Amino acid sequence: MSNSDPSTNPRTFICIGDIHGYIPKLQKLWTNLETLIDPSHFNTTLVIFLGDYCDRGPDTRQVIDFLISLPKKYPEQKHVYLSGNHDLAFLAFVGVLPKLSDGSEFKEGWKDYEHNEEREGWINGDGYESMHLQGRMWAGDIKDRFDTKGFEYKGSIYDAAPTFHSYGVPHGSTGIYAYLVKAVPNDHKKFLANMVWIHEEDDVAIETEDGIKHCKLIAVHASLEKGKNVEEQLKHLKAKDTGVSKVEALNGRKNVWDIPQELIEKPTIILSGHHGKLHIDGLRLIIDEGGGLPNNLVAAIVLPSKKIIRDTDNVVKEL
Repeated sequence: MSNSDPSTNPRTFICIGDIHGYIPKLQKLWTNLETLIDPSHFNTTLVIFLGDYCDRGPDTRQVIDFLISLPKKYPEQKHVYLSGNHDLAFLAFVGVLPKLSDGSEFKEGWKDYEHNEEREGWINGDGYESMHLQGRMWAGDIKDRFDTKGFEYKGSIYDAAPTFHSYGVPHGSTGIYAYLVKAVPNDHKKFLANMVWIHEEDDVAIETEDGIKHCKLIAVHASLEKGKNVEEQLKHLKAKDTGVSKVEALNGRKNVWDIPQELIEKPTIILSGHHGKLHIDGLRLIIDEGGGLPNNLVAAIVLPSKKIIRDTDNVVKEL
């Protein structure tokens, strides 16, 4: 980490938290960002979407259409689409998750979690035999009515029913695998398949108590596990290792909250969504104020200023 050269103009980064199928929130947030950020910066910015585009909200199909449209509408911007745990489960169900390189079957990964199968109501219909665990869970029919926070489940443990409905497919219907695979457009499948599990930048400016600093940035949906070798984690995430039944960097909670020690020693911005909170603590940035709940907001952080912009902000464009 080094001090900024005052003669340079640091690049603007926009980092957008979990959207969860709410197109009006995404559109309003994008409008607010475009209004508040200088056009010369906005039009050349790098936008990192932190994952979880689907489920819970009613507009997954429209959200993905919006995301796909951005590179053509803003050709000088760079867009990074991180996979969230919900997105990984969605693409696993519709069959665009890469097969295992060693030729083994995804069903080998079911064993450690089979004690949850009945309660979580994993899908057992046509096509499930070669499906990744997360796809089976995503399309399932959970037996519990409410989650641990008291919110009513929407179909599955992933709250996937609204995603089905956004593509015109009733969740829980007979033959849903074939129906949804057919209903999801090919450009949506390509988008899901091309999502990255991790993104790194070598030189990102950020405001600190000691002025603007330049740091490495690592963005991943939930974050890296503390106490495990960082390089090994990065290797598996870059390779999108589908041999893991549950990817902690996309699904973890307490085990991925803090910055790993070796990245404290080599100051690195660790950026994620996933946690249903806004948490700004030094170089640890968690941007997910919405958590997919209908009355919550969708937020973004702008670097280097660390300014938080929300879809609920009342922004008036200056004349």
